[in-house]
Amino acid sequence: MKNITKILPGFIFSLIIAGVSKYLEDLLPIHLVGASVIALFIGMVINHFYQPTELIQVGLKFTSKKILKFAIILLGASLSIGTVVNIGKMSLTIMLFTLFTCFGGGYVIGKLLGLNWKLSNLISAGTGICGGSAIAAISPVIDAKDSDIAYAMSATFIFDMVMIILFPIIGKWMGLSDIAYGLWAGTAVNDTSSVVAAGYAFSEAAGDFATMVKLTRTLSIIPVVIIFAVINMRLKQKENVNAEASVKTKSYVLTIFPWFIFGFIGLAIINSFGIIPSSLSNFLKESSKFLMVAALASIGLNTSFREMRKSGTSPMVHGFIVSLLVVIVALFVEYTIGLI
Repeated sequence: MKNITKILPGFIFSLIIAGVSKYLEDLLPIHLVGASVIALFIGMVINHFYQPTELIQVGLKFTSKKILKFAIILLGASLSIGTVVNIGKMSLTIMLFTLFTCFGGGYVIGKLLGLNWKLSNLISAGTGICGGSAIAAISPVIDAKDSDIAYAMSATFIFDMVMIILFPIIGKWMGLSDIAYGLWAGTAVNDTSSVVAAGYAFSEAAGDFATMVKLTRTLSIIPVVIIFAVINMRLKQKENVNAEASVKTKSYVLTIFPWFIFGFIGLAIINSFGIIPSSLSNFLKESSKFLMVAALASIGLNTSFREMRKSGTSPMVHGFIVSLLVVIVALFVEYTIGLI
């Protein structure tokens, strides 16, 4: 009971910001900016003028770590393995190339720019998978700092805004069909709300297809999170190699392994078989999204603009280059398979 009392102030504060962010998102005539990005920036602005007290800090840490993991588990209830089959091999081929471009190219670019591997891969994940959701899903399994999460979110958000404006213009100039454009937008634009905005700005059919492609792309969170969990686990084992009695490696692995991933995968599998009623699936999806917004609000409240400035412009350059590469690669693959 005592621990709950300590957690409540920060948790409630995060929920309030999440509520305000959702309200502001709904006010927008076109969903150009998601509530998660709004919450992150509201939190950062508050932090700039008012440092959270120790009383609030406990709840903020709980929300950014524990509640974030719980939100990711709930997200599984909105995903279906069958979606991949419905969209077909066409989109999967392009996604494999864009994911390889993000993480392969992102690794090289991050090294050249001198970025730490966590920030570099968070930006790559946000660009290659699904913006804030991917960043939020991967950050706890690699123990990313709040400042890295905020910077990755900011980089992804900025280039999403540019894509929303330019994609429909370029698509019409190139004379793309609804399917070709929807496939391009669904695989190259980052955040879900941005995919929807860019897709329907071209046509209703393109918007529908882009959204379905985006849902398929979201499923890649599962293998990517598992891969990064294993990488982080190996790195931690190396760091503790000289610890007393090797810290009993097996028990150490059990301690740091992100078990919440199994909850996420389990719900996705259950939902694939239609066991979860659509009404409950939608409720869990909305609950997941809201709790994720609250978690990002807490991350924003713990993030300082001053600390972010210390990272310089390198993360933004990284985000720009990776985003540009994904846009080009997606178009090239479409051209190669005869869609353009």
